[in-house]
Amino acid sequence: MAKNIKGPGLFLAQFVGDEAPFNSLASITKWAASLGYRGVQIPTWDARLFDLEKAATSSAYCDEIKGICAQSGVEITELATHLQGQLVAVHPAYDSQFDAFAPAALHGNPAARQQWAVEQLKFAAQASRNLGLDVSVSFTGALAFPYLYPWPQRPAGLIDEAFVELARRWKPILDTYEDHGVDVGYEIHPGEDVFDGVTFEMFLARLDNHRRCTINYDPSHFLLQQLNYLEFIDIYHERISAYHVKDAEFNPTGRQGVYSGYQGWTERAGRFRSLGDGQVDFSAIFSKLAQYHYDSWAVLEWECCLKHPEQGAAEGAPFIADHIIQVTEKAFDDFAGGTTDQQQIRRMLGL
Repeated sequence: MAKNIKGPGLFLAQFVGDEAPFNSLASITKWAASLGYRGVQIPTWDARLFDLEKAATSSAYCDEIKGICAQSGVEITELATHLQGQLVAVHPAYDSQFDAFAPAALHGNPAARQQWAVEQLKFAAQASRNLGLDVSVSFTGALAFPYLYPWPQRPAGLIDEAFVELARRWKPILDTYEDHGVDVGYEIHPGEDVFDGVTFEMFLARLDNHRRCTINYDPSHFLLQQLNYLEFIDIYHERISAYHVKDAEFNPTGRQGVYSGYQGWTERAGRFRSLGDGQVDFSAIFSKLAQYHYDSWAVLEWECCLKHPEQGAAEGAPFIADHIIQVTEKAFDDFAGGTTDQQQIRRMLGL
């Protein structure tokens, strides 16, 4: 039976707020469904929508959450743990910036913050299983990212040691996901030590090719790096378990390129855009994913430096729906074929 991409889905993180309909799971899922979304990706760090620890320990609560979504007309696509994943590995240069990702009581205490993050990720494995989900999405965190550019010269072994340590921290977490039958789809993203294909391979190798180490594919981050995001699918399709549909554009000038001169988002050569407003070739991406039988969700992660989020969300659902390919179950030239005759085959080969 042909496998089809599911969708449209919507990542709720960029839309949650204190005003209705964005301040509760019941109301935000009804809003998403009204726009045409069939699934929602839940940010596990936002208590306005979801209690992660309760979901890990209470099947009844998970049934309640699924019921709320079903009543609205959507499914849960994945649980997202990007903020907690980031805190698994934080270089001291970023301590003060990333403290905001943890409860206030942990600020200024990196060891306690990391311990909390690991516990949260393990909760997400159990919660995913209680919800009947096979994939979650996250970040890897970073120890080596301040040393991205090879100047000043890096001492030999610095990057290798960073990846050994990153894998050491993630291995027991991934083992917990293995126990619950859940993949971790890492969003390959600048600011993480795993930000492209090479670094994903470095991480995977030090995890001994852990089968729960997978990819949340997001072409926007690849376009801004000028990485071939279509060839990426050819290389890594067996590890792609989730898909963020996000657009971007890269317009270098005589003044700035990939690094964009420390400018804010609207002034950068590389910018995130709403679906259809950027340069990502989504027709080619959806074709590639269909070719390799990807059958999980296509989830809009809305980020745009110009357009209002509600307009982006309203435009995103039909955009994704129009790009999903209903995979054919027969060849287009079957009408011209015939029955198989082994003797005829041998005659055709001169045998």
